[in-house]
Amino acid sequence: MKKIAVIGGGPAGMCAAGKAASMGADVTLFEKNKLLGMKLGITGKGRCNVTNNCTPDDFIKNMTKNGKFMFSAINSFSSADTMELFESLGVPLKTERGNRVFPVSDKAHDVVMALKKYVLESGAKIVNEKVTSLIPNETGERIAFVETDKRRYEFDAVIVCTGGVSYPGTGSDGDGLRFAEELGLKVTPTIPSLIGLTSDDPCCPEMQGLALKNVGVCVIDTGKKSKKIYEDFGEMIFTHFGVSGPTILSASAHMRPMEKDRYEVQIDLKPALDEEKLDKRIISDFDKYKNKEFANALCDLLPSSMIAPVVARTGIPANKKVNSIKQKERRELVCVLKKFTVKISGTRPINEAIVTSGGVAVSEISPNTMQAKKLENLYFAGEVIDVDAYTGGFNLQIAFSTAMKAAEAAVNKLYEEV
Repeated sequence: MKKIAVIGGGPAGMCAAGKAASMGADVTLFEKNKLLGMKLGITGKGRCNVTNNCTPDDFIKNMTKNGKFMFSAINSFSSADTMELFESLGVPLKTERGNRVFPVSDKAHDVVMALKKYVLESGAKIVNEKVTSLIPNETGERIAFVETDKRRYEFDAVIVCTGGVSYPGTGSDGDGLRFAEELGLKVTPTIPSLIGLTSDDPCCPEMQGLALKNVGVCVIDTGKKSKKIYEDFGEMIFTHFGVSGPTILSASAHMRPMEKDRYEVQIDLKPALDEEKLDKRIISDFDKYKNKEFANALCDLLPSSMIAPVVARTGIPANKKVNSIKQKERRELVCVLKKFTVKISGTRPINEAIVTSGGVAVSEISPNTMQAKKLENLYFAGEVIDVDAYTGGFNLQIAFSTAMKAAEAAVNKLYEEV
């Protein structure tokens, strides 16, 4: 029986181990942590957005880097296949807004346990040892040995599923990238993706904890040709460091290279109203509160913690009676509400990123097999590869699709060699 090592017990590793073992290979899954799927267990705030219920074409459109590389993998193992797999493993699923797919239980733990079940019931072994190096044979054409902190093993093929460098406490500390570099493979420098954005604007800590729903978010690159580079609609939150939330995380994937004060986020607080309709709404509110001061007349229009920052940006005195506010001042309020701007100073540290952008260069890997072009029995799957996508289940689907592709290719090749 052919022996395959899978390194890394995250979503890609568990899928690869389960698939390869179910095809008849003797599979050993190496995980340095005592538990499998530690990072997976905290995704989606503990709910685990397992995939996005979309077509392969729509999946590719939601890739933010090297989307073409994923064409073969996503068409071989699609979002529908992922959903079918989890249902078969006893995890009922539901589809929510934006086609995001979650377990009905809303428990990431159920997803982790299902994948562990897949590994064990397929016949793969789990070894809790840290892999320290991959050792090629004398000609450098194949990986001959997998060395751990305890001993040396011999395998016929190796699938690296070690993840990126975000949330290193869960095990994603860059081991796979180091293995690749030691073997002479090109590794694209890692940067954070799907990450909170920092700002020096004092309004952010002032509004810390304020979550906004159904707002428009637009990112402007204020460089030489000041242009819009991203637009979205949905939820965001102000934090002590700047801004975060689903729309902001997706926006961060487009802010490359990140340079201090190069980008600004423009928030449309009232996207359902154009400027004319918004002005009419303000006139109505001002008529309702005609004897009140300006700051006290915005209670129906804005969350309380946002009133002071908005008032400050309009330049209208907070204590000015609304019945004396002129049309020009009212227009300035409309402008602030439609383009509440936050200048971005940078991102949070990469170890907080949901996804690592960068990794083993796609030029080093065959997209049809996930095999390293320079080593005929070495494969890569998941976040260790330089591919990433928006938030919404797409990045986990990358892990599942590349893992299934790598496992199938590895087993088929080994038995062809017999």
